[in-house]
Amino acid sequence: MVPEISELEDHDEVQSEMMAEMCLIVDKQDNVIGSETKRNCHWGSGIRHRAFSVLIFDSQGRLLVQKRSAEKITFPGVWANSCCSHPLDMKSENDGSVGVENAARRKLDQELGIPLEITETWSFHHIGKMEYSCRWDKDWIEREIDHIMVVQADTEVNHNENEISDVLWVDPLEISRMMDGNGKWNDEVVAPWFRLIWEKFAIPQDCDVISMASSINNDITYCGEVDMEGESIIPGQVLLDALSDHRERVEWEIMKSLGKMEQNNLHGAMTHLFKGGGKRLRAILPRLVGEAVGDANEGHYTLGASIEIIHNFTLIHDDIIDQDPIRRGLDAVHVQYDDATAINAGDAMLAVGFEILAESEDIPENLLSHLIRSIGEMVRKVAEGQQEDIEFENREEVSEQDYIDMIAGKTSAMFETCARTGAILGNADEETVENMAQWGLNLGLCFQLMDDLIDITGDTETLGKPAGSDIVQGKMTLIAIHAKKTGGDLPNFDSVFGSGGSDSDKLSTAVSELEDSGSIEYARGRAMHHHSLAHQCLDNLPSSQAVEILRELTDFQLIRIS
Repeated sequence: MVPEISELEDHDEVQSEMMAEMCLIVDKQDNVIGSETKRNCHWGSGIRHRAFSVLIFDSQGRLLVQKRSAEKITFPGVWANSCCSHPLDMKSENDGSVGVENAARRKLDQELGIPLEITETWSFHHIGKMEYSCRWDKDWIEREIDHIMVVQADTEVNHNENEISDVLWVDPLEISRMMDGNGKWNDEVVAPWFRLIWEKFAIPQDCDVISMASSINNDITYCGEVDMEGESIIPGQVLLDALSDHRERVEWEIMKSLGKMEQNNLHGAMTHLFKGGGKRLRAILPRLVGEAVGDANEGHYTLGASIEIIHNFTLIHDDIIDQDPIRRGLDAVHVQYDDATAINAGDAMLAVGFEILAESEDIPENLLSHLIRSIGEMVRKVAEGQQEDIEFENREEVSEQDYIDMIAGKTSAMFETCARTGAILGNADEETVENMAQWGLNLGLCFQLMDDLIDITGDTETLGKPAGSDIVQGKMTLIAIHAKKTGGDLPNFDSVFGSGGSDSDKLSTAVSELEDSGSIEYARGRAMHHHSLAHQCLDNLPSSQAVEILRELTDFQLIRIS
């Protein structure tokens, strides 16, 4: 759980109170989309927020560096650039570069004792922005878009010891020693954002203050997740390792189950999509949830196989309904065989999915009815969502809530059921079961909204299905709903939408119109909302490696498009 300010009793009172300050929440393009407490921005998985870093060089070309006080709650005792903090949600600081400069002047006074009457005469050179995240410990993290500014000024410093324990003026050669941990820096820790700034903005300009000040990069440099050395961390690696650990076992369970079908042609159709690879996320998810709530067992593999088989049954029927020719880089089942065989294969897979649950020796009888009821409800919700999706194409108006309700059934119900049943089989209490179900629901909503974005921003080879198919099929996704609601001038989108086909240039222009209208970013914002709600559910669980895997899975939805 995110601690209340009053619960930070182990930390300095002044620093604890500052955790109530309201930081600016931003999207991936650094547009302000809200505000949140400094505590919430830095707790758990963190929330992307705006920050600034100031590099003050004197007339000798020396950089002012600071050592953060041991009283700091995040990254205490590390060496950093001259000044680094956050603009706050106040009128003077929420307006782009001007707001960032005002925030910097406030913190230069508060941290370094450089009064406003001096900093108001300074020229702040905005040299670029970078997005990164770095974890300090299991609780605290930085996740920010950092505005980097360079100032050349000779100034006296009277640092606030509650914020800063030491300051030094150092030349570029000494900074190099600092970064390498040589000499007196051997036992010192350097802030990861300072390392990134020096590497990406200073070194390319030969560490020359004049060159840096005149070098302006209007793009955001995306650094991803880094460790304390500023080195990139492969996103989702722990998750991928966990999926790899379980995949072979659940794959065996799936193929054994489908082997029940002895009719050759039908067996081929039932196993066709599994030849396209895949991480078997839904098949493994119940096991991961079982581990997170504390009691995983062999029955989780059968449960996962059941849900995965039923999931693939829905994909077969979905491709027939939409007449999509490609799935997972293969011909869709109805293309590889025919519509009748594909329908029959899907029906058989639904039957097998329930059959293997009833036959399992690893699933207690007292839990079987709960699992079957949950999976049966899932199939019903998926069918209802699919029908709503079909009918949306013939409706003049579809509201945003209509769409969210539809994907809550068509897509999210499966994630919700994986999480719910995984917790049930893990002998979790009722409150935990419902909490995990809510996590799965929001995970699924985030997943589908991200899929909608990927459909129009990806390519056919990467997607394993035609790029932009949602647009040409007239799918009423949240992107399309928002675009139509805004009533903007979108001639190419209006022409392509629901046309059944289009040349690549016209489709590309339609996508650009959606970008310019803000519809793509709006859908991304909604995905981020459900991403945040999913993490809040995980905050209710005791910390463990298994829970961290679920956090990576939650973040993986964003990685797919970032």
